Amino acid sequence: MNFDVVLTCAVTGAGDTTGKNPHVPVTPAEIATAAIDAAKAGATSAHIHVRDPETGQGSRDVALFREAVDRIRDSDTDVVINLTAGMGGDWVPSDTDPALPGPGTDMIGPEERLAHVTALLPEICSLDCGTMNFGNGNEIYISTPAYLRKMASIVQELGVKPELEVFELGQIRFARQMIAEGIIDAPPMFQICLGIPWGADQSVDNMKVMKDELPADASWASFGISRMQMPMAAAAVALGGNVRVGLEDNIYLDRGVLATNAQLVTRAREIIERMGATILTPAEAREKLGLRKR
Repeated sequence: MNFDVVLTCAVTGAGDTTGKNPHVPVTPAEIATAAIDAAKAGATSAHIHVRDPETGQGSRDVALFREAVDRIRDSDTDVVINLTAGMGGDWVPSDTDPALPGPGTDMIGPEERLAHVTALLPEICSLDCGTMNFGNGNEIYISTPAYLRKMASIVQELGVKPELEVFELGQIRFARQMIAEGIIDAPPMFQICLGIPWGADQSVDNMKVMKDELPADASWASFGISRMQMPMAAAAVALGGNVRVGLEDNIYLDRGVLATNAQLVTRAREIIERMGATILTPAEAREKLGLRKR
């Protein structure tokens, strides 16, 4: 059981959710407001993607990240800033020649994937620790060992804490290898990602198996998607971990009831507190996780 919980809100993501829930933030101003509202509702940290304001699709534009982050930092509400570094690894083979990229491909190198992190120096950024199939189409997400080693080294030099996002056991194995090589500073921080097709399914058993493979000194959180968001939040606390909720992973508060980020944070906070745990403030989380306040 974890009695001192870091509660993260993933406020928007990059998925095709903007047409399904009008509360999914799109513009930098909306994303910043969502992060601030989540913090006021009790979130310790905000995990941030940005979207193209014209299309609503996920973006890696540094200017969009800068506007969102500046708005959060200039507010009177403290929150730990956690930026995604997962954009730029999408590969869709061409229908005419599978050796070539097809429509939907967005493939860049490690330095460019971290351009916004280098520019803005958040306290945390995510590192997706492996290549995997995504969904039922022809898309894969590519994150090679060489790319990950380079990204880990850059983040280490910047003094940003990497959140090692792991979707199956092999990714934990490689993350441990990077730790052994000294390019991930101790103590490491993991995010156990459950329910994403086609990573590990969301269940208490899978969460425990993955948690048991983490280094002994690791801090960790976990999340589930859709209707399993809150059950997995409760399981993470019971197993000794931290929690992530938010519209990136689930757009409903209850069956048929569309959620806001703040409502999901409030629901998670109620669950956590009724389990007898306390949600850490941003200052307490920085101390617990060894983060540098920016």
